[in-house]
Amino acid sequence: AYQRALELDEAAFGPDHPSVATLTNNLGAALRALGELAPARECYQRALKIDETALGPDHPNVAIRVNNLGALLHALGEFAPARDCFQRALKIDKAAFGPDHPTVATRLSNLGSVLQDLRELAPARDYFQRALKIDEAVFGPDHPSVATHVNNLGGVLRDLGDFPAAKAAFQRALKIDQAVYGPDHPEVATDVNNLGSVLKALEELAPARDCYQRALKIDQAAFGPDHPKVANRLNNLGGVLKDLGELAPARDCYQRALAIFRKSLGDNHPKTLTVEKNLRQLKGPDPKT
Repeated sequence: AYQRALELDEAAFGPDHPSVATLTNNLGAALRALGELAPARECYQRALKIDETALGPDHPNVAIRVNNLGALLHALGEFAPARDCFQRALKIDKAAFGPDHPTVATRLSNLGSVLQDLRELAPARDYFQRALKIDEAVFGPDHPSVATHVNNLGGVLRDLGDFPAAKAAFQRALKIDQAVYGPDHPEVATDVNNLGSVLKALEELAPARDCYQRALKIDQAAFGPDHPKVANRLNNLGGVLKDLGELAPARDCYQRALAIFRKSLGDNHPKTLTVEKNLRQLKGPDPKT
């Protein structure tokens, strides 16, 4: 539908109209949701170029395009370019909306996420805390946007080694999202997966396994069996199964995750390489040999 609408707008307005940028951006989002990241990147880049030319480099629409491109680059493992995109989007939106606007909170959170992957953990924590403070003030303590920031904060607290605080954050995010979305929503899968990660760090392995299995079930139903999100869940489940000594099921999880990442992200993506390493390090005889 987006492709057909895009063709109609290109015919009506020309290839460089802001309406074309919006539809191109939406097509990119649809492609990203399907796991088709390379064509999604081309769409986001085209949408950005159109709006920069039509609206100028500091327009809020440009911030949207830059943010979306940053999110795609982040997903592709290109962390430094993603950080640059998020920093630019944040600067534009702070100037446009002021420092305490929910859109600014979103930009802060996105920047925190990529800084976390760059292992700049203290700055990432600070960005997540600022984003949380903004949205709690605007929306109240039980809004799904608040759950997103609490969840992100939990992740960086976990990486900083503060496991009890991380566990409390993930439990709070899960409670909010289950109340808003119900028990089988992808946002709930994210919360459950993250709770599993800190339970694993606390060596609560059986509850961690249950969390990972639940997250996998939700995301397979939502996205299909071959989506990168599913591969993330499989890799995490493989890790806790390995720690529980369930080596054959762990191997199956890693092999499925590796096949998905190779197809969707390529052989050299950090996630692909991580699963390859996990599979190599798995001990025990291969039941297929």
